[in-house]
Amino acid sequence: MTEKHAPKGVYAAVATPVATDFSPDLPRFLNHCRWLLSNGCVGLAPLGTTGEGNSLGLDDRRRILDSMAQNGLPMDRVIAGTGSASIDDAVELSKFALDTGVNGLLMLPPFYYKNPSEDGLFKFFATVAERLAERSPRIFLYHFPQISAVPFTVPLTARLREAFPGVFVGLKDSGGDFETTRAFVEAFPGFEAFSGTETFAAENLAIGGWGCISATANLTAPIVARRIAEKDPGRQAELDEKINELRSAISSVHNIGGSKGALSVFRRDPDWKRVIPPNAEISFEKASELAQELNRIAGLEQFFRS
Repeated sequence: MTEKHAPKGVYAAVATPVATDFSPDLPRFLNHCRWLLSNGCVGLAPLGTTGEGNSLGLDDRRRILDSMAQNGLPMDRVIAGTGSASIDDAVELSKFALDTGVNGLLMLPPFYYKNPSEDGLFKFFATVAERLAERSPRIFLYHFPQISAVPFTVPLTARLREAFPGVFVGLKDSGGDFETTRAFVEAFPGFEAFSGTETFAAENLAIGGWGCISATANLTAPIVARRIAEKDPGRQAELDEKINELRSAISSVHNIGGSKGALSVFRRDPDWKRVIPPNAEISFEKASELAQELNRIAGLEQFFRS
């Protein structure tokens, strides 16, 4: 299996702009990806929760990944969401993603049936790994029990890593408790464990983790990158406070609708506000209020000026 690590630092769980028929708006998407890479992100994580990946069909998910590869984005810095409740769909999309050259695959557990046994989850991921073996996959487990209701555990991960060396290389921990991230980092030296929020990014890096893959990094990446690079303790504390305030402001609205709403204001582009049902877009007034609050906290609008 490949030994290629993902770069450490800030990844955005890339938001997906959509057209009126809810298909991906590829020009806007690619422009946003380039902005993220120029404004603090070391990598991109498309087709996750914030990217509304599970609200898109397989064809649209393939179109997004193909557009990234065909338009020169650095696929070796992409961790693509390919999880599914279906083994066949997860394998099909993962094969396509790996053929575009992605660094890794971010995989939700099979999330429809609740309270699966550890043996059942092991068999699901073992089957996926076996079917992808010839492509040398790097799989990141996506721990988000608030959404999936199916958590990943250290013991399950240990079983998968022992059975498939070099395949199950990392984790995105969106559970909200940093002690979970710490447990994985301590259990598996060199494990590429990402926090699901930028509020823990610097702390995660300090204990040997990999940084963050965050929804709100669609907006906050420049500030988070500054925090990671900052050496002065006083300035670190100031930036930590700003990051916490930014995250709280966006999440108080909605990570998807809030992020897209604020992007629509900063980009002066109302089409950015659109989301895929059953999510609902926020009002123009709410988006404007959120953007004003983000400006008050950290002057985010400056990063969107051409």
